Amino acid sequence: MVAVTGADWGVGRLLVERLVTAMGSGQVREIVAITARSAVEDGGAAPAVPGLTWRTADVRSPALAECLAGVDVLVHTDVDRSLETPGKKRRAGNIRAAQTVLTAAAALRVPRAVLVTGTMVHGADPANPVPMPEDSEVGTETGAGLVGDLVEIEDLAQRARRAHPGLSVTVVRPAPLVGPGLDTALTRHFAAPRLLTVRGHEQSWQFCHVEDLADALAFVVAHGVEGKGGALAVGCEGALPQRAAEETAGLRRFELPANVVFGATHRLHQVGFTPASAQEVKFLVYPCVVDCTTLREAGWRPSYDNEAALRALLEARDGRAALVGRHVGRKEVTITAASAAGAAAAAIGTAAAVHHLRKRRSR
Repeated sequence: MVAVTGADWGVGRLLVERLVTAMGSGQVREIVAITARSAVEDGGAAPAVPGLTWRTADVRSPALAECLAGVDVLVHTDVDRSLETPGKKRRAGNIRAAQTVLTAAAALRVPRAVLVTGTMVHGADPANPVPMPEDSEVGTETGAGLVGDLVEIEDLAQRARRAHPGLSVTVVRPAPLVGPGLDTALTRHFAAPRLLTVRGHEQSWQFCHVEDLADALAFVVAHGVEGKGGALAVGCEGALPQRAAEETAGLRRFELPANVVFGATHRLHQVGFTPASAQEVKFLVYPCVVDCTTLREAGWRPSYDNEAALRALLEARDGRAALVGRHVGRKEVTITAASAAGAAAAAIGTAAAVHHLRKRRSR
């Protein structure tokens, strides 16, 4: 029996669909789809499929344990990655959810738990090899951004392995996610008038389409795949060079020195103009590409390559413009300089000016 948290939205919903198909082939016996909302009240989120049971529980509540009787594998996909959720609130919710999932699984003697974090836990750095080995060290980032959330979830997984030897904990790390309905620092980066780059460094992009993540999770569940140290990566094969990304997106770059990029982002983040921290912006300008060795050797392949995944990201854009990770109106985007350096200064200058004007109007 397989249980899935966040089963009514995002990757969780896609995973349930794959597991229903796996039931037909005999790879999965039963599915418990866990949602924080009533399936009846949600207007038909609970299809009548033999072997599929919908249960309502908040993943941050000890009541989650009531949904896990007889479960063999618990897959936790209910992770808040939204830029709109205040950092402290998102961190508290994500950590509490992971703690509850692991504690409940151990209490109900669930043999295996699968958590979803991200390749971002390795950190982005101009010195990173492309690709990095899948078993590269996890960073120590503890800032208020999403990276800090994921690093702390990985720490909880490590503690659970030591504290609960009867519970096998697998961590699945997708590359930056793309697909319908996603609103992240990555999607906003490609909604900007130009692509920010750090002078002297070429970015290398690796993506993971949500459809591929759902497929990979279903494969991990059905085949019992485990990576080195209990972690494995999911993403497109290889890397997409910056110039190819620019051509695919139809966007030009603007270059800035590293100290200007991160200094300006830090100041704008501090005053609340941009939801993305300087640490998160590193992933938009420095490489974090991981070799997905475990799944490849197990026989799984992604359906999307990096170029196709980027095209999917571009197609999913909602038409809103973004500057420094913040959605703004088109009239507020005034990039008029003739050179890349001038465009960069205009972009950050516009962001700061917009924030200043809004602050004055609110007085």
